[in-house]
Amino acid sequence: MFAHNHGVQTNENKLRFPTIINDLHDSGYYTGLIGKYLNSWKGEKRPEFDFWVSFFRGDSKYYDPELNVNGVWSTQPGYITYIFRDYMLKFLDNASISRKPFLMVLAFNAPHTPTTPAVEDEGLLKDLHLYRPLNFNEQDLSDKPVSITGKPVLIQEEIDKLDKDRRDQILTLLPVDRSIGTIMQKLKDMGQLDNTLIIFLSDNGKHWGEHRMETKSTAYEESVRVPFAMRYPPLVPTPYVENRLVANIDIAPTVYTLAGLPIPETVDGLSLTKLFDSSSWRDTLLLEAWPGRGDWSAIRAEDCIYIETINDKSEFYDLKTDPFEMTNMVDSPEYQQKITELKTILEKARQPRDVSKFEITPIPQK
Repeated sequence: MFAHNHGVQTNENKLRFPTIINDLHDSGYYTGLIGKYLNSWKGEKRPEFDFWVSFFRGDSKYYDPELNVNGVWSTQPGYITYIFRDYMLKFLDNASISRKPFLMVLAFNAPHTPTTPAVEDEGLLKDLHLYRPLNFNEQDLSDKPVSITGKPVLIQEEIDKLDKDRRDQILTLLPVDRSIGTIMQKLKDMGQLDNTLIIFLSDNGKHWGEHRMETKSTAYEESVRVPFAMRYPPLVPTPYVENRLVANIDIAPTVYTLAGLPIPETVDGLSLTKLFDSSSWRDTLLLEAWPGRGDWSAIRAEDCIYIETINDKSEFYDLKTDPFEMTNMVDSPEYQQKITELKTILEKARQPRDVSKFEITPIPQK
């Protein structure tokens, strides 16, 4: 569901709807979560998961983390990414013993702050190339919303910190890469690799100095584009790059479809299986953020984006001619017809649906 429908718009909002995990668990799947859950959640085990390893709310230190493992809190010695890897291997063993189909949400916290590289990686990538796209420390922000135009030009000290943070973030992802390799090999050894749908993505992009920014949750490409890969040979026997617009809202309907379960009417996304059977597909996608995250909404089309920021300046970028979004063309006569079209789509897309009948009472926490 879109955030304007499920209502979890800030870290403090409670989830009031059942999820795909509830449905697959009730249908006989062995279910698990390892890693980060909702930022409002205190880490306690949830009943729709048979296997549970998580931490308090949204953040955890990397070494010797305090984790809730199947309902019991304890300090786990070691580096958190490798701890998660080992629990994933244990989950797969348990799933094999259960002889049930399985679903696992493996949510590594890397490269989230405090962004601590593994000791064995601290000396790597010292010659990492500097990241300097055309919009890095952009000199003229006068065409941007007021919430952005006031950002001062980055000084060298800030640039040096961005460079260090970027390197540390990449270093924390090396153990993720190694862990994924181990997990893939485990699935292969089990004879389940080609029988398992694997979806890989991140939660958000992050600025490394573009438009003078060092944050997330903007409508710009660096923030809204994320890695999104899917592996399932029965559906896609030959790897390829897909350029059509997909999003995290498409994960649930895809899993429902491949599990042979009906797609609930609350779902806002599309099953990715439609990409492979000549079905029609979307050519625009709603993006949205909330107070504290920018308070904007946008329509991303295949080659352009229209953005509305509440009580602020709107934006339009032609991504064919301006992929770094340096020139806001919202007042340009040549784009007015397209802007009007996208504005109409946006107004319709962000209207909330009445899904109140599907709400459940949130699980109380201690």
